[in-house]
Amino acid sequence: MLLHEPTAEFIRRDYSLWSARLGAAVFGVFGAIALLLSVMGVYSVKAYAVARRTREIGIRLALGARPADILSLILKQGAQQIAFACAVGLLLALLLGRGLTALLFHLSPADPFALGGAIAVLGSAALLACYLPAQRATRVSPLTALRSE
Repeated sequence: MLLHEPTAEFIRRDYSLWSARLGAAVFGVFGAIALLLSVMGVYSVKAYAVARRTREIGIRLALGARPADILSLILKQGAQQIAFACAVGLLLALLLGRGLTALLFHLSPADPFALGGAIAVLGSAALLACYLPAQRATRVSPLTALRSE
C-alpha cells in the first residue's frame, strides 16, 4: 500500500474485506425492507383508527371544526404514540446493546449519534405514515359521515 493512497480506494481493492462489504450491503437491504414494513404497519394501523372515527370526525366538522384542526388532532395523537414507541425502543436498545457489542465495529452500544439517527429516521417515517390518513380525514364529508353506520 502506498502512503498517499486514499483509505477508501484501498478498502475497495482489498479482497479480504469482501465479506464485510457484502454483510454491510445485506444488512442495508434488510434495514430498508424493515423500514418499509414498519412504515406500512404504522400507516395501516393509523388508517384503520381514523376509519373507525369517521363518524366522530364528521360530527366535529359539522360542529365547525376546521380541517386543520382535524389534521393537527390526528397528527398530535400519532406523534404521542410515536414518542412513546421511540422511548421504549431506546430503552430496549440500551439494555440489549451490551449483548451486541461483539457485532459492533468501532461503535459503542450507547452511541448517541447512531441512536439519535435511528430515532430520527424511524420517527419521521412513522410521522409521515400518520400524515396520510390524517390528510384523508380532513376530506370527510360531514353529511356522509353522519349517515354512515
